[in-house]
Amino acid sequence: MGYDGPMPLLQVEDCVKKFGGLTAVNGFSLALEPGELVGLIGPNGAGKTTAFNLLTGVYRPTSGAITFNGRSVVGLKPYQIAALGISRTFQNIRLFPTLSVLDNIRTAAHLHYRP
Repeated sequence: MGYDGPMPLLQVEDCVKKFGGLTAVNGFSLALEPGELVGLIGPNGAGKTTAFNLLTGVYRPTSGAITFNGRSVVGLKPYQIAALGISRTFQNIRLFPTLSVLDNIRTAAHLHYRP
């Protein structure tokens, strides 16, 4: 997939993730501009979670490229990718049940706190 235009903030090019003989993601490509909001939909087993795990560094792609702000993130640790600004949340209603919604959200703010 070629991209003709200004450099996207997040670009994924022909990513593949294989687990032994199982190909979980095959040919995943994406180009996101700053401020763009998109969704990833598909049936169970389509590879959505694996795609997010590739973007956040939980998994390394078998092949393909992932760049954020012009820099490859392939091979970086998840905490390094999070510090750049890429992270995910889980479908958990109560991460910390004794905290407010705002305080639950603030738990990730330490990555960008500058004293």
